[in-house]
Amino acid sequence: MSTVISVKNLVKRYGKLSAVDGISFEVQKGEVFGLLGENGAGKTTTLEIIEGLRQLTKGTVKVLGHDVATEMSSVKSKIGVQLQSSAYYSYLTLKEILELFGSFYPKSLEAGKLLKSVNLEDKASSFVGALSGGQRQRFSIVASLVNDPQIVFLDEPTTGLDPLARRNLWELITQIKSQGKTIMLTTHYMEEAELLCDRVAIMDKGKIVALDKTHKLVERASKPFKISFISPKAEGIAPKLRKIGTLTELGGKSDHFELTLSTQANLHRALDLIRPLNPDSLTVSRASLEDVFIEKTGRNITEEG
Repeated sequence: MSTVISVKNLVKRYGKLSAVDGISFEVQKGEVFGLLGENGAGKTTTLEIIEGLRQLTKGTVKVLGHDVATEMSSVKSKIGVQLQSSAYYSYLTLKEILELFGSFYPKSLEAGKLLKSVNLEDKASSFVGALSGGQRQRFSIVASLVNDPQIVFLDEPTTGLDPLARRNLWELITQIKSQGKTIMLTTHYMEEAELLCDRVAIMDKGKIVALDKTHKLVERASKPFKISFISPKAEGIAPKLRKIGTLTELGGKSDHFELTLSTQANLHRALDLIRPLNPDSLTVSRASLEDVFIEKTGRNITEEG
C-alpha cells in the first residue's frame, strides 16, 4: 500500500498552548483512518492542518506527495472535505449547490448521480433547510465528493444523529471506501470507529497515545476480558471478585455489574463464582475500543476537556 498522507513531528501552538504537540503518523491508500479524542484533544486541529485550513507551527505534512505548507494548490482538487458544521446557500437547491461546487474544479461528478447515491434524488429541487438532520449530513458528505476526490475528510459526520440515521451514514462511508477512496475521519463514537476504521490514532492533550489497527489495540488491552451480569445476590461474592478483577456497578444499580479481567484463568474463576448465583443475565465478551480509550487517557470520551 502507498502512503497518501504523511505527518511528521506536527506542532500547532496558540500562544503557550500546544493544541497539537509533535505527532507523527501515516495514512495508507484505500484505508479508513480514525482520529479519536475528547473535545480539545487536537484531532480537529490536526485534520484542518492536513486539509490546508490552518497553518502549522512546526513539522511537515504531505498529502499525495505535496507539502501542504507550500503546495496546497496541488492538493485541493484531489481531496474532499466535510466539516463539523457546514453552511450552504439558502436560496439554492441541492442540485444547484452541487453544480456550483462542481464548477470550482477541473472535473466534477454529475449532481443527479451524486444525489441518487445517497437516496436524495427526490430532494434535488429542495433547499437545505427542508432536510432532516440525517438527510443534511448525507448531503454534506456527498457535497465533499463532487470533485471525485482521492481522499475524503469527515469530521464527526454522525454527531447528533439518531441511531438509524447514524447507521445509514455508516453504509455511505463503507460505499465510499469500496470505490477505492481513502477516508480520514474523527468521531466521538467508539462503536463507529471500531466498525469503520482500519486503523485509529487515539489523541490526548495534543499527543498520540496509541496507534494501530483497531483489533490489535483491543487485543493489547490490560484487561481484555469482560463479564456483565445481573444478580441481587452478588454482595456475598463481591470481595472475591474484586481480588481477581475490577468490579463496577453499572448505572449505580445495586444488581447490575461489570467485571473486567486480565487473564483467561481469572475469567474462569469469576464464572465459577457467578454461575451458582443463577444470575438474571450473564454476558461474557472481549474488551472494546472504548475500554482501550479509557485505559489510555484515563477518561471517557464523552467527558469535556
